[in-house]
Amino acid sequence: MIKTFYNIAGTVALLLGILGIFLPVLPTTPFLLLASACYMRGSTRMHRWLMNQRHLGPYIRNFQSGRGIPLRAKIAALALMWTSLTISMWVVPLPWVRALLLIPGIGVTLYLYRVPTLRPAAPAETATDRDQIKRE
Repeated sequence: MIKTFYNIAGTVALLLGILGIFLPVLPTTPFLLLASACYMRGSTRMHRWLMNQRHLGPYIRNFQSGRGIPLRAKIAALALMWTSLTISMWVVPLPWVRALLLIPGIGVTLYLYRVPTLRPAAPAETATDRDQIKRE
């Protein structure tokens, strides 16, 4: 029963993480990390699938291992977030709400500044990481 809960929670987190790729207000990384943690406890097969998934797997592995976030992802996240916040500030008529919108913008900007920037890895290193995960 508990494994089913973890699998459902992992799937919901994964879907929210994927939505976060396209919606700048929704964070991607926390949801993907939550999905990974839930799948790790609920289904070894789903966790292995997520970690070996072509687009999301390297992103999660690099973040979990402390290597960081690619510069391109940081720039895209900041550009989309600040564009969306600026449009929201322009549309919202209340000055205090405009000021409140700055809080998550500044917070996420500082967080992304502090997270290490992933340096491009040699192809052999990436293959080794993939092989290690398949063995687990």
